[in-house]
Amino acid sequence: MAKLATKVEIEGIKALFLERYKDATTELDFKNLYELLIAVMLSAQCTDKRVNLITPALFEKYPDVTALAAADLDEVKALINTCSFFNNKAVNLIKMAQSVVDNFGGEIPLEEKGLMSLAGVGQKTAHVVLIEFTGANYMAVDTHVFRVSHRLGLSKAKTPEKTEEDLVKKFKDNLHILHQAMVLFGRYECKAVKPNCEGCFMAEFCKTTQSFKA
Repeated sequence: MAKLATKVEIEGIKALFLERYKDATTELDFKNLYELLIAVMLSAQCTDKRVNLITPALFEKYPDVTALAAADLDEVKALINTCSFFNNKAVNLIKMAQSVVDNFGGEIPLEEKGLMSLAGVGQKTAHVVLIEFTGANYMAVDTHVFRVSHRLGLSKAKTPEKTEEDLVKKFKDNLHILHQAMVLFGRYECKAVKPNCEGCFMAEFCKTTQSFKA
Protein backbone atom coordinates (compact mmCIF):
# COMPACT_ATOMS: atom_id res chain seq x y z
CA MET A 1 0.00 0.00 0.00
CA ALA A 2 1.42 3.37 -1.03
CA LYS A 3 2.23 5.80 1.77
CA LEU A 4 0.36 9.03 2.24
CA ALA A 5 2.18 12.28 1.50
CA THR A 6 3.69 14.12 4.46
CA LYS A 7 2.82 17.74 5.28
CA VAL A 8 6.05 18.87 3.66
CA GLU A 9 5.29 16.85 0.53
CA ILE A 10 1.75 18.21 0.38
CA GLU A 11 3.10 21.76 0.41
CA GLY A 12 5.58 20.84 -2.30
CA ILE A 13 2.87 19.28 -4.48
CA LYS A 14 0.63 22.29 -3.97
CA ALA A 15 3.38 24.78 -4.84
CA LEU A 16 4.31 22.91 -8.02
CA PHE A 17 0.72 22.67 -9.22
CA LEU A 18 0.11 26.38 -8.54
CA GLU A 19 3.30 27.31 -10.37
CA ARG A 20 2.71 25.09 -13.41
CA TYR A 21 -1.01 25.67 -13.85
CA LYS A 22 -1.63 29.16 -12.45
CA ASP A 23 -3.42 30.29 -15.62
CA ALA A 24 -5.24 27.02 -16.35
CA THR A 25 -8.93 27.11 -17.24
CA THR A 26 -11.49 24.55 -18.31
CA GLU A 27 -11.26 23.15 -21.83
CA LEU A 28 -15.05 23.32 -22.18
CA ASP A 29 -16.28 26.07 -24.52
CA PHE A 30 -18.91 28.43 -23.09
CA LYS A 31 -19.95 32.08 -23.25
CA ASN A 32 -22.13 32.39 -20.15
CA LEU A 33 -23.36 30.58 -17.04
CA TYR A 34 -26.15 28.79 -18.93
CA GLU A 35 -23.73 27.37 -21.48
CA LEU A 36 -21.21 26.42 -18.79
CA LEU A 37 -23.79 24.50 -16.73
CA ILE A 38 -24.97 22.53 -19.76
CA ALA A 39 -21.42 21.78 -20.89
CA VAL A 40 -20.47 20.50 -17.43
CA MET A 41 -23.63 18.38 -17.22
CA LEU A 42 -22.83 16.83 -20.60
CA SER A 43 -19.17 16.24 -19.69
CA ALA A 44 -19.99 13.59 -17.08
CA GLN A 45 -18.35 10.40 -18.40
CA CYS A 46 -17.77 12.16 -21.72
CA THR A 47 -14.69 14.00 -23.01
CA ASP A 48 -14.54 17.80 -23.16
CA LYS A 49 -13.64 17.50 -26.86
CA ARG A 50 -16.83 15.59 -27.58
CA VAL A 51 -18.92 18.07 -25.56
CA ASN A 52 -17.42 20.99 -27.51
CA LEU A 53 -18.50 19.33 -30.77
CA ILE A 54 -22.06 18.86 -29.51
CA THR A 55 -22.85 22.17 -27.80
CA PRO A 56 -22.75 24.73 -30.67
CA ALA A 57 -25.85 23.29 -32.37
CA LEU A 58 -27.56 22.79 -28.99
CA PHE A 59 -26.93 26.39 -27.93
CA GLU A 60 -28.07 27.70 -31.32
CA LYS A 61 -31.36 25.82 -31.07
CA TYR A 62 -31.87 26.57 -27.35
CA PRO A 63 -30.02 29.82 -26.52
CA ASP A 64 -31.38 30.20 -22.97
CA VAL A 65 -33.18 28.36 -20.17
CA THR A 66 -36.61 29.50 -21.35
CA ALA A 67 -36.08 27.95 -24.77
CA LEU A 68 -34.65 24.75 -23.27
CA ALA A 69 -37.48 24.46 -20.74
CA ALA A 70 -39.95 24.28 -23.63
CA ALA A 71 -37.79 21.95 -25.74
CA ASP A 72 -38.98 18.74 -27.36
CA LEU A 73 -37.24 15.79 -25.70
CA ASP A 74 -36.58 13.91 -28.94
CA GLU A 75 -35.05 16.99 -30.53
CA VAL A 76 -32.67 17.44 -27.59
CA LYS A 77 -31.76 13.76 -27.74
CA ALA A 78 -30.99 14.07 -31.45
CA LEU A 79 -28.68 17.02 -30.82
CA ILE A 80 -26.66 15.27 -28.09
CA ASN A 81 -26.85 11.63 -29.24
CA THR A 82 -23.08 11.29 -29.65
CA CYS A 83 -22.66 11.99 -25.94
CA SER A 84 -22.57 9.18 -23.40
CA PHE A 85 -25.88 8.56 -21.60
CA PHE A 86 -27.58 11.05 -23.91
CA ASN A 87 -31.10 9.81 -23.12
CA ASN A 88 -30.81 10.58 -19.40
CA LYS A 89 -28.87 13.78 -20.03
CA ALA A 90 -31.54 15.08 -22.42
CA VAL A 91 -34.25 14.50 -19.80
CA ASN A 92 -32.16 16.21 -17.12
CA LEU A 93 -31.29 19.19 -19.31
CA ILE A 94 -34.95 19.98 -19.90
CA LYS A 95 -35.91 19.36 -16.24
CA MET A 96 -33.00 21.55 -15.11
CA ALA A 97 -34.18 24.41 -17.34
CA GLN A 98 -37.78 24.02 -16.18
CA SER A 99 -36.68 24.15 -12.55
CA VAL A 100 -34.61 27.30 -13.17
CA VAL A 101 -37.65 28.95 -14.78
CA ASP A 102 -40.15 27.75 -12.16
CA ASN A 103 -38.09 28.08 -8.98
CA PHE A 104 -35.42 30.69 -9.70
CA GLY A 105 -37.15 33.19 -11.97
CA GLY A 106 -35.12 32.08 -14.96
CA GLU A 107 -31.79 32.86 -13.28
CA ILE A 108 -29.42 29.95 -12.69
CA PRO A 109 -28.50 29.97 -8.98
CA LEU A 110 -24.84 30.64 -8.24
CA GLU A 111 -24.52 28.76 -4.99
CA GLU A 112 -24.04 25.10 -4.15
CA LYS A 113 -27.43 24.25 -2.64
CA GLY A 114 -29.40 25.94 -5.40
CA LEU A 115 -27.40 24.29 -8.17
CA MET A 116 -27.69 20.87 -6.53
CA SER A 117 -31.49 21.25 -6.41
CA LEU A 118 -31.51 21.13 -10.23
CA ALA A 119 -32.05 17.85 -12.11
CA GLY A 120 -28.81 16.19 -13.17
CA VAL A 121 -26.64 18.46 -11.00
CA GLY A 122 -24.73 16.67 -8.26
CA GLN A 123 -22.03 18.03 -5.99
CA LYS A 124 -19.23 17.58 -8.53
CA THR A 125 -21.12 19.40 -11.29
CA ALA A 126 -22.12 22.22 -8.92
CA HIS A 127 -18.54 22.64 -7.74
CA VAL A 128 -17.10 22.65 -11.26
CA VAL A 129 -19.58 25.35 -12.31
CA LEU A 130 -18.75 27.50 -9.27
CA ILE A 131 -15.00 26.93 -9.72
CA GLU A 132 -15.05 27.94 -13.38
CA PHE A 133 -17.57 30.78 -13.21
CA THR A 134 -16.75 32.41 -9.89
CA GLY A 135 -13.32 31.06 -8.88
CA ALA A 136 -14.96 29.63 -5.75
CA ASN A 137 -12.70 27.82 -3.29
CA TYR A 138 -14.12 24.38 -4.07
CA MET A 139 -12.60 21.07 -5.11
CA ALA A 140 -14.28 18.67 -7.53
CA VAL A 141 -13.05 15.11 -8.05
CA ASP A 142 -13.40 13.55 -11.47
CA THR A 143 -11.58 10.44 -12.70
CA HIS A 144 -8.36 12.42 -13.33
CA VAL A 145 -8.30 14.14 -9.94
CA PHE A 146 -9.11 10.84 -8.22
CA ARG A 147 -6.22 9.05 -9.95
CA VAL A 148 -3.69 11.84 -9.36
CA SER A 149 -4.71 12.16 -5.69
CA HIS A 150 -4.02 8.50 -5.07
CA ARG A 151 -0.79 8.31 -7.05
CA LEU A 152 0.61 11.31 -5.16
CA GLY A 153 -0.46 9.94 -1.78
CA LEU A 154 -2.91 12.76 -1.13
CA SER A 155 -5.73 10.33 -0.39
CA LYS A 156 -6.47 6.64 0.04
CA ALA A 157 -10.23 7.19 0.03
CA LYS A 158 -12.36 4.80 -1.99
CA THR A 159 -14.89 7.35 -3.26
CA PRO A 160 -14.65 10.72 -5.06
CA GLU A 161 -16.57 12.38 -2.21
CA LYS A 162 -14.14 11.20 0.48
CA THR A 163 -11.19 12.02 -1.78
CA GLU A 164 -12.56 15.54 -2.13
CA GLU A 165 -12.74 15.86 1.66
CA ASP A 166 -9.07 14.81 1.92
CA LEU A 167 -7.97 17.32 -0.71
CA VAL A 168 -9.93 20.20 0.86
CA LYS A 169 -8.47 19.40 4.28
CA LYS A 170 -4.90 19.17 2.97
CA PHE A 171 -4.82 22.02 0.44
CA LYS A 172 -7.24 24.43 2.19
CA ASP A 173 -7.00 27.29 -0.32
CA ASN A 174 -6.48 27.95 -4.04
CA LEU A 175 -8.71 24.92 -4.57
CA HIS A 176 -10.13 26.23 -7.86
CA ILE A 177 -6.64 26.38 -9.41
CA LEU A 178 -5.59 23.07 -7.89
CA HIS A 179 -8.71 21.36 -9.23
CA GLN A 180 -7.96 22.49 -12.77
CA ALA A 181 -4.27 21.66 -12.35
CA MET A 182 -5.04 18.09 -11.30
CA VAL A 183 -7.54 17.63 -14.13
CA LEU A 184 -5.04 18.72 -16.78
CA PHE A 185 -2.12 16.88 -15.16
CA GLY A 186 -4.19 13.69 -15.06
CA ARG A 187 -5.52 14.16 -18.58
CA TYR A 188 -2.20 14.77 -20.32
CA GLU A 189 0.64 13.60 -18.04
CA CYS A 190 -0.46 11.24 -15.26
CA LYS A 191 -2.72 9.25 -17.58
CA ALA A 192 -4.48 6.05 -16.57
CA VAL A 193 -2.63 4.09 -19.26
CA LYS A 194 0.99 4.83 -20.17
CA PRO A 195 1.52 7.87 -17.93
CA ASN A 196 4.41 10.15 -18.88
CA CYS A 197 6.57 9.22 -15.90
CA GLU A 198 9.93 10.02 -17.48
CA GLY A 199 10.78 13.62 -16.73
CA CYS A 200 7.53 14.17 -14.82
CA PHE A 201 7.75 17.32 -12.67
CA MET A 202 5.90 15.48 -9.87
CA ALA A 203 8.23 12.45 -9.91
CA GLU A 204 9.75 13.17 -6.48
CA PHE A 205 6.31 13.04 -4.87
CA CYS A 206 4.87 10.05 -6.74
CA LYS A 207 4.06 7.10 -4.50
CA THR A 208 3.48 4.66 -7.36
CA THR A 209 6.47 5.27 -9.64
CA GLN A 210 7.56 1.63 -9.43
CA SER A 211 4.33 0.54 -11.11
CA PHE A 212 5.16 2.39 -14.30
CA LYS A 213 8.78 1.45 -14.91
CA ALA A 214 9.37 -0.54 -18.07
